[in-house]
Amino acid sequence: MWIWFYQMASPKWFYQFTDKLLPWFRGSTLVLMLIGLALGLLFSPADYQQGNTVRIMYIHVPAAFLSMFAYVVMAISGAIGFVWRIKMAHIVSVSCAPIGAIFTLLALITGAIWGKPTWGTYWEWDARLTSELILFFLYIGFMALHNAFDDRTSADRASAVLALVGLVNIPIIHFSVEWWNTLHQGATISKFEKPSMDADMLKALLVFIVAFQVYFFTVLMQRIKSEIIKREKMTGWVKKLVEGKAS
Repeated sequence: MWIWFYQMASPKWFYQFTDKLLPWFRGSTLVLMLIGLALGLLFSPADYQQGNTVRIMYIHVPAAFLSMFAYVVMAISGAIGFVWRIKMAHIVSVSCAPIGAIFTLLALITGAIWGKPTWGTYWEWDARLTSELILFFLYIGFMALHNAFDDRTSADRASAVLALVGLVNIPIIHFSVEWWNTLHQGATISKFEKPSMDADMLKALLVFIVAFQVYFFTVLMQRIKSEIIKREKMTGWVKKLVEGKAS
């Protein structure tokens, strides 16, 4: 296990390892998305109150889940890099930020579209919505702080501290519907013993969540590879790699 851990800490080994994984992840993403679309559009029924508007859920819920998941990965990677000074951990953390920001923005936009016919308004200063908006600003702040430093080591460490501080917002987002009286609906997919939705809806939603998760790791690996090339451009193995692609 420790040998594998040290291998993963090597930019060269990680780059070569993800090269082998990416085709499988791309293919899995495509297959899962197609299955999810078929289940969500063809086999999943319309809601008895919301009608076909409920199908926004198949994008909104996975995007909201990934917005939090990406932040946790970003913060934990930053902490590992900060404590053990592992270069690859900082690379993972920095690569997570723009992906997480896009998922958060997607969750906010789809939530607003869904909220208009459901609540009668695009936006309400609801605890869940407000904490999700704060999450988006945390991503923006992370990227802005990292780009504010000329020295990459200082940028990595400073942004890692910000990510760790902002981690407190994740449980607030998750438990906000239980802690406060909010417009946002409560838990649905977590209640498997007594689900709050139709079984066909639940199947489609779970497939989409997995599809989004695989897509996240696909894009993350691609961004990590780009970040490795940018940081390791003066090393011999990167120069050989670039020369090999150019020839």
